[in-house]
Amino acid sequence: MLKSQLHPSPLAPSPILLHSSVTSHYWTPASISQLSPLIFRNRRPKSGSIRCEAVSNAPLDGTTTARTTVSVNAVVTIKKTIGGSLTDVGWDRGLDDISDLLGKSLLLELVSSELDPKTELEKNTIKVEAHTSKLSNSNDGVKYEADFEVEKNFGEVGGIFVTNEYHREMYLKDIVLSGFPNGPLHFTCKSWVHSKTTSPEKRVFFGNKSYLPSQTPSGLKRLREKELETLRGNGQGERKTFERIYDYDKYNDLGNPDKSDELLRSVLGGKDHPYPRRCRTGRPRSEKDPLSEKSGSTYVPRDEAFSEVTKLTFSAKTLKSVLHALVSSIETALVDTKLGFPLFKNIDSLFNAGGTLPPPKKDGIFWQLLAKFVKAIKDGQDNLLLFETPKMIERDIFSWIRDEEFARQTLAGINPMAIQLVTEFPLSSKLDPEIYGPPESAITKEIIEREIKSVMTVEEAIKQKKLFILDYHDLFLPYVNKVRKLEDTTLYGSRTLFFLSHEDTLMPIVIELTRPSSPTQPQWKRVFTPGWDATNSWLWKLAKAHVSAHCSGHHQLISHWLRTHCCTEPYVIATNRQLSVMHPIYRLLHPHLRYTMEINALARGYLINANGIIEFSFSPSKYSMEISSDAYHQLWRFDTEALPADLIKRGMAVEDPTAAEGLKLTIEDYPYAKDGLLIWSALKQWITDYVTHYYPDPKGVSSDSELQSWWTEIQTKGHEDKKDEPWWPVLKTTDDLIQILTTIIWVASGHHAAVNFGQYQFAGYFPNRPTIARKNIPIEDESSQEYARFLDRPESTLLELLPSQIQATTVMRTLAVLSNHNPEEEYLGDVPERAWVEEPIINAAFEQFSERIKEIEGIIDGRNADPTLKNRSGAGIVPYEFLKPFSVPGVTGMGVPNSISI
Repeated sequence: MLKSQLHPSPLAPSPILLHSSVTSHYWTPASISQLSPLIFRNRRPKSGSIRCEAVSNAPLDGTTTARTTVSVNAVVTIKKTIGGSLTDVGWDRGLDDISDLLGKSLLLELVSSELDPKTELEKNTIKVEAHTSKLSNSNDGVKYEADFEVEKNFGEVGGIFVTNEYHREMYLKDIVLSGFPNGPLHFTCKSWVHSKTTSPEKRVFFGNKSYLPSQTPSGLKRLREKELETLRGNGQGERKTFERIYDYDKYNDLGNPDKSDELLRSVLGGKDHPYPRRCRTGRPRSEKDPLSEKSGSTYVPRDEAFSEVTKLTFSAKTLKSVLHALVSSIETALVDTKLGFPLFKNIDSLFNAGGTLPPPKKDGIFWQLLAKFVKAIKDGQDNLLLFETPKMIERDIFSWIRDEEFARQTLAGINPMAIQLVTEFPLSSKLDPEIYGPPESAITKEIIEREIKSVMTVEEAIKQKKLFILDYHDLFLPYVNKVRKLEDTTLYGSRTLFFLSHEDTLMPIVIELTRPSSPTQPQWKRVFTPGWDATNSWLWKLAKAHVSAHCSGHHQLISHWLRTHCCTEPYVIATNRQLSVMHPIYRLLHPHLRYTMEINALARGYLINANGIIEFSFSPSKYSMEISSDAYHQLWRFDTEALPADLIKRGMAVEDPTAAEGLKLTIEDYPYAKDGLLIWSALKQWITDYVTHYYPDPKGVSSDSELQSWWTEIQTKGHEDKKDEPWWPVLKTTDDLIQILTTIIWVASGHHAAVNFGQYQFAGYFPNRPTIARKNIPIEDESSQEYARFLDRPESTLLELLPSQIQATTVMRTLAVLSNHNPEEEYLGDVPERAWVEEPIINAAFEQFSERIKEIEGIIDGRNADPTLKNRSGAGIVPYEFLKPFSVPGVTGMGVPNSISI
């Protein structure tokens, strides 16, 4: 079976293991020299070490049948890393150098796809030590080589065991076996392999050919099941950093009550606060709150961690350092954290002259990264920062204050998922009137008709689909009194109505702000309209600022965090627990789940945690995540996360088989929907081609045990608090599977891109999208000193309402980081997976998908150049590019990555 390779050590004569198809014998140099039937030939292999080939003149069992073998060369590629694990051969690596001298490095074992026909057991593996190649310093990574002699009756090699005999982890990119008659075999690994001293279990890597469970070759069935068992773990103990275990837990790590009672936060997940599940870490319980985990480092399965690159970029270490620096700037600022900007020119100076700001700690990595997003850090003035001017202000510095831009951003901004068609009037709350006060809205028929200049009645406007609403009333109203007990923030329930013009643009006509009743105050509500006098014009501006803060909270907590990051994590966990890496659906989903768990873990540690950036900078403050939980409970449904279903639910589209994408939009010039439907349609066609190839019989879906377990687990464990909802799609046919997969991949790609990569463009100039409103609208109490000051200096009232200096600059820095594309970004339709390339039909389907994505890029450019589309082109307008598929690295406001990786 194998020409045994002997790697003599310069140390004392050690036993040498010779493998044969019959048995394995330990030999010493003395005993080997006494074997007359064996003829030894020494030759120097490519790695430079001496290899002794034992060539038998006769089989060891005494028979005369000659062995027939195939010479196979294995090349293993290890990715180079920065300042951590294996970097380059020749470094002084202590114990690892000794391992090399002893002939130990990577132990490879070939696994047959077949069972032994006589015993019906798995065939013995073929073992060989791999050693560094002459090509080890290639740009591709560090290369290792091994030579095998494989009997022709061994069967197809379906897997490779890898044992890392070094003392450090290494990132295994791939293994290529050459020498087989049908060409090389590729094993795509893309995984960290830990030293056997910390993780003694062998790692198995399967070939690139995909198999449904029922098609699994007999020699691989047990290994397929065992690998899934390993990834599921046993649900016990605290997870270690090198492990690859995927399991579920509640969001019980957002607070830190052991540090302070003020940092106690509700556990999200369960009857009181329904929520998706996160990856289980198993940390010890808090001493003060046994329902919560202790604060500390956050585990993610090793292969979910960010990769390292050859230069400074968004590795986990860098991003974590940046976020930590931002939090430190909050905690250590030597100025009043409530201090606002005295004049608008002080805000403008952040972009054109610089401003003296409370700096973060001068961490080297942070300052290097921050330099990517600021124009200058002046010598000798480390706290003088000049931010890049956001595109909307660069094009039109007054755009943020105009009503038409305020309305346009509901269709072409960073939260285009909130606008809804008004289908009923009068407007009314569904909340309990005994608690919150009368449910009727203060927006009357007379007010609406006056503001639309009586061009039609309200009834006609509704029938003609002319009235639209941003409705943040019932979601926020239960938290108004709670939030108002906190320092330096406030909240209202709000409704904003828009009227659709004949040019498909929206005009804001009415804003309603509501404060619920409380034990000390009655309900208060007030309607604001664009005024024709100074006082009402300024009140309208203040009301818009409050609505913008509400929209910022809704965007960040719901459209962004909840609907993409948070709800996707259960898909990542279930996919790794229930679908083998050999499963074709695993291979389809895997590129779209890359790095999501890592960025979510960082968010739990720095963004959404107690006293994190969200709580510090957004209106709901410590109640932010509870509002996110309420939104999940009240609003989230898997079936309406599909783009077409979401548009129909909000009244923004109706089904129309004659329309280009099968939908007729209520507002034709709706950039997010128009471009999004192009992406959705292309994705669905690619997924259809893929799924129907592997399931030629639609009924094969219902008999796929792994697939059924995957979909069941997503519902019953990943989204456990919604498991009994009747709207969950069934999974019985290929059509069912295609719709489910398109929804998951759309959320991870198009949806996330639309709400993430334009954040700095639109919210970098924070008066456009303030994250917090710190003061009540002064007319709430006309006898107050605040109202008198407002009449005297309304601009100061608006500035006092906006975020403080430290809040604003903290958010600006954060958005600059989160809006960035890193150099390793993988974009939709760009580079195929190796397994797809090796399957001709799948490769052809992907090429068609890739070509369609490139066509979409051109279509979007054409739309942005069309002067009749006034929601995406015109004087000073920022073109809508959030769904343009590709981007260069940096803050570009375009590009649709495969996954939620930032």
